[in-house]
Amino acid sequence: MSLHIPLLSLLIFVPILGGAAVLAAGDQGPWNARPVALLVSLATFLLSLPLYFLFDTHTAAMQFVERSPWVPSFHVEYYLGVDGISMPLIILTTFTTVLVVIAGWEVIKQRVAQYMAAFLIMEGVMIGVFCALDAMLFYVFWEAMLVPMFLIIGIWGGPRRIYATIKFFLYTFLGSVLMLVALIYMHYQSGSFSILDFQALRLGMTEQVLIFLAFLLAFAVKVPMWPVHTWLPDAHVEAPTGGSVILAAIMLKIGAYGFLRFSLPITPDASASLDWLIIAMSLIAVVYIGLVAIVQEDMKKLIAYSSIAHMGFVTLGFFIVFAISQRGGGLQGAALGVEGGMVQMVSHGFVSAALFLCVGVLYDRLHTRLIGDYGGVVNRMPVFGALMVFFAMANSGLPGTSGFVGEFMVLLASFKANFWFAFLAGLTLILGAAYSLWLVKRVIFGAVANDRVAELQDLDKRELLVLGSLAAVVLVLGIWPAPLLDVMHASVNHLLHQVALSKL
Repeated sequence: MSLHIPLLSLLIFVPILGGAAVLAAGDQGPWNARPVALLVSLATFLLSLPLYFLFDTHTAAMQFVERSPWVPSFHVEYYLGVDGISMPLIILTTFTTVLVVIAGWEVIKQRVAQYMAAFLIMEGVMIGVFCALDAMLFYVFWEAMLVPMFLIIGIWGGPRRIYATIKFFLYTFLGSVLMLVALIYMHYQSGSFSILDFQALRLGMTEQVLIFLAFLLAFAVKVPMWPVHTWLPDAHVEAPTGGSVILAAIMLKIGAYGFLRFSLPITPDASASLDWLIIAMSLIAVVYIGLVAIVQEDMKKLIAYSSIAHMGFVTLGFFIVFAISQRGGGLQGAALGVEGGMVQMVSHGFVSAALFLCVGVLYDRLHTRLIGDYGGVVNRMPVFGALMVFFAMANSGLPGTSGFVGEFMVLLASFKANFWFAFLAGLTLILGAAYSLWLVKRVIFGAVANDRVAELQDLDKRELLVLGSLAAVVLVLGIWPAPLLDVMHASVNHLLHQVALSKL
């Protein structure tokens, strides 16, 4: 699909330029940073909707393509395009950014312009990651994401924010260094930095293994996968609410997206040979990290560990395709795993964002995230209590919510691959219910715990708009996931053809 307007460039640069304008004006400028930021984020969200409504679901070809020379001497291009894998993640990004701007409307009192600008600039950069079809352009956007998130945590974060920002930066930056080496090597092999040209390369097994491991380090840190996950709980606990929302809803998905865009199609033989490693790391995340989540006393840390466990489901769905092929499960069974992982990515984006926003609502009132400081909240905040219980149920994979759809698809695919994969993955339904319901039981239900809880007031209109919007999306996708699944089929089938599963 192509348009006469550069839609993808607009999606990238409208928020970046809007953020730069807000930053230039400052808090004492002629504009109020809040409404300008909201206007820019809403405009970006509306610009992203044609990606869905004009998307051709019958082709796996890249759509809305823009291509022009950028650094011709090094064969670097400004090359953009989307398919059924990247397009839903762009809309997730634009929708979530609007909610983050609204959520921070009254909460952020200091350096408001800088705060709003950081999120707008980061929105444009993240969209650039999902759009980029040139490897160097992808890498530029990939690394650029670190800067606004570093500032968001470092300036508006909690008491240990400096430690958390340095840990976050070092993990994610160092994880990307070997990826850059791999991209440069493939450039010399193909004479291009086009990701699609990389996917057409015929690399030897040794080359594939080394490139796969380079990608694995970069993407595993970003997901994050066990055992390189330790930066995430610290980053979440210290980040302001908006930073936690973007971190969980979007930035973690970029690592999983990298597996689909780079690892599987470029190094299919290495992916098949080392699938046991990713499956093992994913199952450890599902089971071990789920157990770690149960014992947390900080609400944010509990939800952070929950995110790691749920992202384990995503990577499991992507890499069980080879085990399915060995058992004669064919293309349909493999597609079930990949599409289930993708649905789980999108669903987790909404559910995790909602849970972090719920914690933010409570923190704004009592300025504590410790579970022991709450109890009986529903007696004072019935609307909030109902919404938080709903999101906790979605986090547990309750049928009728979006959290169920992706997990169910991955579980079905796991049964086609190996019973024990499905058994261990299925434990997440028990563990997810355990830590989610244990959380709401201690925070939401029971008698009013103390005088501070007794003084709580229910959601205002702004908070109800944000959480109500997320609840509606989670419910609709849980009951009617077809609009999301339909756009994925052609791209997923093409991906599986690239990894040589089509003949099975």
